[in-house]
Amino acid sequence: MRINKYLSNLGYCSRKEANNWLEAGRIFVNGQLGFPGQWVEPTDDIRLDGEPIVARALVYLLLNKPPGITCTADESVNDNIIAFLNYPDYVFPVGRLDKASQGLMLLTNDGELANQVLEAENGHEKTYVVTVDRAIDELFLTGMSNGVEIDGKVTKPCKLNAIDMHTFEIILSQGLNRQIRKMCQVFHYKVLKLERTRIVNLELNDLALGSWRNVTQEELDTLKATIKAGTRTD
Repeated sequence: MRINKYLSNLGYCSRKEANNWLEAGRIFVNGQLGFPGQWVEPTDDIRLDGEPIVARALVYLLLNKPPGITCTADESVNDNIIAFLNYPDYVFPVGRLDKASQGLMLLTNDGELANQVLEAENGHEKTYVVTVDRAIDELFLTGMSNGVEIDGKVTKPCKLNAIDMHTFEIILSQGLNRQIRKMCQVFHYKVLKLERTRIVNLELNDLALGSWRNVTQEELDTLKATIKAGTRTD
């Protein structure tokens, strides 16, 4: 595979960072200067600054992201999720949750799994709890669940359940930019609070706001099996 993808899959760095290292002349492959787009094999001798590249232990974390944190691995961005997490090893966020929202985020250094999760994003469920600025009614619930035209696209049908007069749960199998907020705007509702509580089989449960924990082996096995099977998890 291409060298930047290979290094990402090893949990070493992002593809972008690997390209930066290559362009800076820091990576050698079998004694020759590496270059962006180069194809490599696991048997190749790949070195960074003269030191051999070796697979790092794979890390899988769940964070209850607070509002105001930006889901980017670019540490030049103020209030980025990497600086907030302050984890000692290299990890990156899988997908996004807009800055004003809170809730469950998966972070890892497993590039292969991250790509599988993102590729499957439009086929697997995520659950959100949303509070809006006025009372919801059946017209809103039915209209949202049937699909809404935003940014020139009609959203996929989804599941909605009213929790109280101003709060509802929504289960999406789609990941459009600021999708829930834009859907609510169509019906002249303003989102006051948006919290993600589930990604496929990964649950927020009682994880405190701003806290993180490791994904359990059972959770990881189920996530991989679900993605591989291409089925939704209820």
